[in-house]
Amino acid sequence: MGHLGFSYIGLIFLLMLTIPNLIWTKHQPDGYDFHDENKVLLIFERIGQVLVTCTSLIFSDFNLRPWSIWTLWLVAAVILMLMYECWWIRYFKSPKGLADFYSSFCGVPVAGATLPVAAFLLLGIYGKVVWLIISVVILGIGHIGIHLQHLKEINQ
Repeated sequence: MGHLGFSYIGLIFLLMLTIPNLIWTKHQPDGYDFHDENKVLLIFERIGQVLVTCTSLIFSDFNLRPWSIWTLWLVAAVILMLMYECWWIRYFKSPKGLADFYSSFCGVPVAGATLPVAAFLLLGIYGKVVWLIISVVILGIGHIGIHLQHLKEINQ
């Protein structure tokens, strides 16, 4: 269930998530419009964002521990977050169109949404914290769902 305490790994993951998104606010794709987003998906996304942020920080189970087979989950989560950072670098170097923003990366569809959700899911598995896993599922339904909705719209 998890042990209450500060998670510096959770903080690092959140910084890796937040910093590029803050930069993105000044580099949004041409034609980006969020006004027609599905309201149910938006509710899932917002609730998931709050829950993932809180649970990532308040459980010390995500911090480094002595090496075990469970450490592979953390290694995989870190790899996904590094892929997410690479996806952002590619986006910032691109013409910054809608297709660039909703693009896949290394075979991962809508990578800007999928990679961090998957990374936090693996972090939850590593920490054996069901609360983060549940939070990530809620976030994933909303965040990935919204990105898929936008991708469908630009492909029509």
